[in-house]
Amino acid sequence: MKRIRIGSGAGYSGDRIEPAVELAEKGDIDYLVFECLAERTIAIAQQARMKDPGSGYDPLLADRMHAVLRACSEKGIKIITNMGAANPIAAAAKVREIAQSLNLRKLKIAAVLGDDVLDILGNGDYIDDTGLPVARLGDKLLSANAYLGAQPLVEALAQGADIVITGRAADPALVMAPLIHEFGWAMDDWHRLGQGTLIGHLLECAGQITGGYFADPGHKDVAGLARLGFPIGEVAEDGSAVITKVAGSGGQVTAATCKEQILYEIHDPSAYLTPDVVADFSGVRVAEIGPDRVRISGATGRARPDTLKVSIGYIDSYIGEGQISYAGPGALDRARLALDIVAERLKIIGLKASEIRYDILGVDAMHGAKLSASSPAPYEVRLRVAGRTETLKEAIRIGNEVETLYTCGPAGGGGATKSAKDIVAVLSTLLPRQQVKTAVHFEET
Repeated sequence: MKRIRIGSGAGYSGDRIEPAVELAEKGDIDYLVFECLAERTIAIAQQARMKDPGSGYDPLLADRMHAVLRACSEKGIKIITNMGAANPIAAAAKVREIAQSLNLRKLKIAAVLGDDVLDILGNGDYIDDTGLPVARLGDKLLSANAYLGAQPLVEALAQGADIVITGRAADPALVMAPLIHEFGWAMDDWHRLGQGTLIGHLLECAGQITGGYFADPGHKDVAGLARLGFPIGEVAEDGSAVITKVAGSGGQVTAATCKEQILYEIHDPSAYLTPDVVADFSGVRVAEIGPDRVRISGATGRARPDTLKVSIGYIDSYIGEGQISYAGPGALDRARLALDIVAERLKIIGLKASEIRYDILGVDAMHGAKLSASSPAPYEVRLRVAGRTETLKEAIRIGNEVETLYTCGPAGGGGATKSAKDIVAVLSTLLPRQQVKTAVHFEET
């Protein structure tokens, strides 16, 4: 039975680069996938593109490509990524430029287009997931990107692409595309597409399935996290797979790491909605078959939804923040006095804020004052005041008041910081899939 090996080179935009190099050089892989696009990431990228039309792609795109392109080119490894973010064409042009600087010839770089549906949403009566019209956002609306499925990525591979760069696509689609392309799966083979979605879901977060975000000293010990190896999926034509990693790399692949990743971000395991299929993970079987080798099987699926999810990015408000530390005997009491002072000061100056928080980090910021009340007083603490405002000017005032604790507050305050920035938030809506038109643009070295 035919098999291919897919390496997961990144699980988010700022992920480590070295594990992907290790995969390219030592992983004996056929495909290297970089999943780098979160819900807010593309809206932030759209902000950047508005300021500079040549930007809008992942900020680490160039670094990642410089690191892996030569090895991938020499070994015939194809690259698939969503680092195109808000500007896949500019990303493809950048990769072509890097390939040429490395003297790598005969590479076809595909940019997958069509996920940007901002104009469509702007010309219709669409309701977001709060039940309110999208139109109410007005000038605050930054981006609207539909989650594409695997089909346009498969088309790019069929046209000879060595590197496929997309914007917003469903995370599993990055892995599904090479499976469909290599094995000739039909786009309505719901059973195999369900199994492929499971493999994509397992690989999409990279180090999370090899022990990252899993380790808990004394309970779930994981060795070598500083040199964590990223996962490889050995996938067979029937959709079954073995999850493994490069021999000798840090971390571990076990039934437990795989099970945690299967459950990650899954609402209903029997109905995981994607653009390609409604996947059913309820019958999945997980079996350790050797050191760092876990067999995965048993997923299935049924017909895909008629609509595509659209992620909407918008400027929600502004947030102002100030922090300061206190240490030594009585640190907690001094920090509480400092918070009282800032709270009174914000009333005196008439701060206009829709929401404000007063936290002592390490004491009550995570679980509240009631749960922390019985804990012994710490020797050092850091307080944080943060507020949501409608203007940047108001947000700046919050950090300023925290900073004045240096000379107008309790003894021993130090390490004050302050910041103010706009907040990019996300909403969702649904769009009939026939309204989304995709295309593939090629750059060649």
